[in-house]
Amino acid sequence: MAKIGAGFLDANDVFPDLELKLVSGETVKLPEGTGAGYGVVLFYRGYW
Repeated sequence: MAKIGAGFLDANDVFPDLELKLVSGETVKLPEGTGAGYGVVLFYRGYW
């Protein structure tokens, strides 16, 4: 598993395993939870 501050991914790097809790309460595991060979993950740090 990736560590905090581990850096950026380079081309052809394997995406680290992540388990995220969605607002709906469901959990999604990445990368296998995308259901596709390619995907985009966007982390938005909003302040509300």
